[in-house]
Amino acid sequence: MSKKELKTNAMRILDKHKIPYEYQTYECETFIDGIVAADSLNLPHERVYKTLVTTGKSGAHYVFVIPIEKELDLKKSARAVKEKSIAMLPVKEITAITGYVRGGCTSIGMKKSFPTVIQKQAKELDYIYVSGGKLGMQLKLSPDDLKMVTDAQYADVVF
Repeated sequence: MSKKELKTNAMRILDKHKIPYEYQTYECETFIDGIVAADSLNLPHERVYKTLVTTGKSGAHYVFVIPIEKELDLKKSARAVKEKSIAMLPVKEITAITGYVRGGCTSIGMKKSFPTVIQKQAKELDYIYVSGGKLGMQLKLSPDDLKMVTDAQYADVVF
């Protein structure tokens, strides 16, 4: 497989913005969680982040990028996006809303631009890993570059 065939929408967006990144692939045909993905590539868990999509009481969608070993605190998350409450997006709606499949969802290049929050500890790191936009791919990039390309904010949104 050539590098050209490996380009995902997320990678094309990073290229367009001249954002440096690296990618790694691993064998994966169905959904696996972030911990299994990190272990498949021998990546340090504290640097691997998962992308979660939620729906606010208003009906708006929000994206949260948090460490794989953490859980989203729905109350803190709602406050961060100024909603009364939020709930996880049902799995069956992920592809229709984001354009990505479960396990390959990334905050970069979703069908629409949704308000995005990155767990604040990420800004202390020089790089993190996030999904590359398809199953079996991780992107390594600066948290500040991710913040810039997704127009995100940093906030404390985990337990």
